[in-house]
Amino acid sequence: MPFHNPADDDAEFAQPMLSVRTSREAAFVALEEFRNSGTWLGDVLDRLFRTASIPPRDRGLATELACGVVRRLATLDAILRKLVARPLDQVEPPLLTVLRLGIYQVILLDGVPPHASVHETVELTKRLGRMRWSGFVNGVLRGATRLVTSEFSLEPSAKDVPVSVGRFRRLNDEVFADPKLDPVHYFADAYSFPHWLGERWMNRKVSPMTASDLFQIGAWFNSPGKVLLRANRLRTSRDALLQDFERAGVAASTVEGTDAIQLETAAQIDRLPGFAEGLFAVQDLSAMQAAVRLAPKPGDRVWDVCAAPGGKTCHLAELMNNTGSIIATDIRPERLRLIEENRERLGSDIIRPHWIGEDGTGLPDGPFDAILIDVPCSNTGVLGKRPEARWRITASGITELNRVQERLLSDALARLAPQGRAVYSTCSIEPEENSQLVARVLSRYPGIRFVEEANFLPGQPSDGGYQALLIRE
Repeated sequence: MPFHNPADDDAEFAQPMLSVRTSREAAFVALEEFRNSGTWLGDVLDRLFRTASIPPRDRGLATELACGVVRRLATLDAILRKLVARPLDQVEPPLLTVLRLGIYQVILLDGVPPHASVHETVELTKRLGRMRWSGFVNGVLRGATRLVTSEFSLEPSAKDVPVSVGRFRRLNDEVFADPKLDPVHYFADAYSFPHWLGERWMNRKVSPMTASDLFQIGAWFNSPGKVLLRANRLRTSRDALLQDFERAGVAASTVEGTDAIQLETAAQIDRLPGFAEGLFAVQDLSAMQAAVRLAPKPGDRVWDVCAAPGGKTCHLAELMNNTGSIIATDIRPERLRLIEENRERLGSDIIRPHWIGEDGTGLPDGPFDAILIDVPCSNTGVLGKRPEARWRITASGITELNRVQERLLSDALARLAPQGRAVYSTCSIEPEENSQLVARVLSRYPGIRFVEEANFLPGQPSDGGYQALLIRE
């Protein structure tokens, strides 16, 4: 695929035309487009893979490199500050991207010898037409090979880089803060998260985290997540689906007490047996629990308030044996189309997508027997899903979300039928979005009874989140 380097603030940088052929070239191009456009990295990679001549076997490495660099940005920069004499903000942005790619491979990527990573990264600079970078990149990455060791530890220190849950790679020099004396700074740099978020989690008034909690969650968010599939009850069963996978040579296992199947290796979802036939949907365990907790009955009138893309909506239809009615609302028409696509593939014909305005106009008339209120949230329970998510969340953004969440919950409760059930759900682990908000809203609805709540912490083994079951007396 011929391309020019995306526009950046380095006026001198003028990349020649070239064809993206290797995983490292693809990762560089994706990272530069992400840096300049702010587009979701996954979307950038998908678009690149559709047009570039990259063999399928190399796409996995390209994704690992690009996503790994964004996810571990703070870690990489902490290491680079040890190896580069000048401040990093004085390094040409595209050159800094190359250095981050190289450091990620040398220190955090398994399976590639460090000398090979150095060589391939230097070759990348030549492919980019930046020969003057080659010596500098080579020197910095050679320094990284001397910094890293082959030793691993089970406890963190200022010399240890977290590489997986409970496993740390030893360096020859102190790069990070002492995790015992300053756990927040260690968390921010070694696990690569905004400092304010670690400080918030350790100092919050409700369920404050210990340093151990912080490090465990950081490791979970930085680890490759397992893909879970929910068997579609309308068309198959969990055990029958597992047999289909076994016959096709797809390694998978069941999850006790659920309709879920866990994939043991990465796979292209739309090429799995049964996808086109609507035999399953991708869904995390905590997300599955939302519909199960609501427990809609066949024949119920149900409202899914923030329904797109429709995974939970279709799960509700399955639990209702496809009888009754579900109104699935969203504020974006293009996302309503996603609900329709999922509904058609999974065979749920009781779902009716319905547009509502951001100001609450167009809300469906009640009463409803069951309402799922899966509100927009900070997504602090699913920060491992998208590598850039941790860098986009802000404290002020959480405050703004609270207003939306409170309005949506109030609108839903006002339309709940007598003896009707409601589940308030988030993908957040922030008490302000969860238990505190529910309590505040319920104080204005004395006829609504709080029944139970569930807090999901990341790594148990589901994503993080919150659900509260409410019933109108």
